[in-house]
Amino acid sequence: MDKEKIGELKIQLQQLLSEAREFVQQIPPVQLYAAIGVVLFTILLFLILRLLKRRSANTILLTGLSGSGKTILFYQLRDGSSHQGSVTSMEPNEGTFVLHSEASKKGKIKPVHLVDVPGHSRLRPKLDEFLSQAAAIVFVVDALEFLPNVRAVSEYLYDILTKASVVKKKIPLLLLCNKVDKVTAHTKDFIRRQLEKEIDKLRASRTALSSADIANEYTLGVPGEAFAFSQCHNKVSTAEASGLKGDISQLQQFIREYVEP
Repeated sequence: MDKEKIGELKIQLQQLLSEAREFVQQIPPVQLYAAIGVVLFTILLFLILRLLKRRSANTILLTGLSGSGKTILFYQLRDGSSHQGSVTSMEPNEGTFVLHSEASKKGKIKPVHLVDVPGHSRLRPKLDEFLSQAAAIVFVVDALEFLPNVRAVSEYLYDILTKASVVKKKIPLLLLCNKVDKVTAHTKDFIRRQLEKEIDKLRASRTALSSADIANEYTLGVPGEAFAFSQCHNKVSTAEASGLKGDISQLQQFIREYVEP
């Protein structure tokens, strides 16, 4: 763009500003202040509604690899039953209900919208359909068969923690180590440490890929430091459970931390 055209644009801009100034000066002060007040009130109302919408979210997502016990946990939360301990799901189990352990409590209790997302790799994209309304995510890990699946668990968890919808909303995530009633099950501390090590390897390999790989929207951790869940944009905590035994108190406590009764 040459200097002559830039000069013309400047003149036009000055004329527009001058006309706008004259227009504002012609408006009676009362009307002007009223208009400003309406704009400010509208902005304030919009912010309040967004805040209330975020606070009122009551959806908890159960996810993890197939066979980790998500669906049994879903039924334990809903009706206190393990359904004979062998349940698989190829479609999301979804329901809104008062937690079974709270059903006998007096007074009004806020129900929970619980979604059990299938763990099969082809069905995992269904998770994205519910993230916009999620108050929290429960990532279920099979504590009994953890080591043979550590790579697959880490990859799925890495993908969740780098999603823009999870990072921007800072959706809290619970690493729930299931089947801890078994003697050979790994502890939650061991599982957490191993996942941190594996994700650290993943982080190094994926950041080395070309920019054409856009599967992950955000990066994890602090450059130059070993990865730890404490570095995540969202809060990541760890708990234990036994779906078969109905020992889900830590899971229920996590749910009620983010969906107030």
